[in-house]
Amino acid sequence: MKIEIWSDVACPFCYIGKRKFELALQNFAHRENVEITWRSFRLAPDTKNIPGKDIHDYLAEKKGQTREWAQRMNGQVTDMAKAVGLKYDFDKLVVANTLDAHRLSHLAAKHNLQNEMEEHLFSAYFTEGKNIGDKETLMKLGTETGLDSSEIKSMLEENTFAQDVQRDEDEAAQLGIRGVPFFLFDRKYAVSGAQPQEVFQQTLEKVWEENN
Repeated sequence: MKIEIWSDVACPFCYIGKRKFELALQNFAHRENVEITWRSFRLAPDTKNIPGKDIHDYLAEKKGQTREWAQRMNGQVTDMAKAVGLKYDFDKLVVANTLDAHRLSHLAAKHNLQNEMEEHLFSAYFTEGKNIGDKETLMKLGTETGLDSSEIKSMLEENTFAQDVQRDEDEAAQLGIRGVPFFLFDRKYAVSGAQPQEVFQQTLEKVWEENN
């Protein structure tokens, strides 16, 4: 079974959806037969790297709301994350463009380390307050995940995998994907959003039964 996941590293619901899907996968008897591919989807491709910018102010300005509203929204998301064992820290979060992080994920896929890389990027962004738009930070995250430092450096200095990121996004548009996370099972069934664990479990079972 092949599962493709369109996602953005800066999407809080994508990390929550990832964890819910993984909890469902743990209970799936045929999980060893599941192949996962992460697809790129930038929610805000024009975002600038703004170290020091308060995420609550940034969200408020972007949505035309007050800082208090943004803090309340981020607090609700933090509670959702906590329910699946994730610790979000929006006060430390660094506003960053995610293109290079997506390119790093594609490099990791080449070495069968994409799932580990995605986890590391999500954790760095939402929990550890690291700047995932910074090349040195990405170098460190990549090597910690098991990638070769010289290969990461070369990838970051050039435009490697930028076309792959764009290709994923173009395909998402063709498939009518307008939001993430978006889970596509064998190109037949889809789960959109950070749905309850049971929804993922039911979909896994249904696709397996139809194929076997």
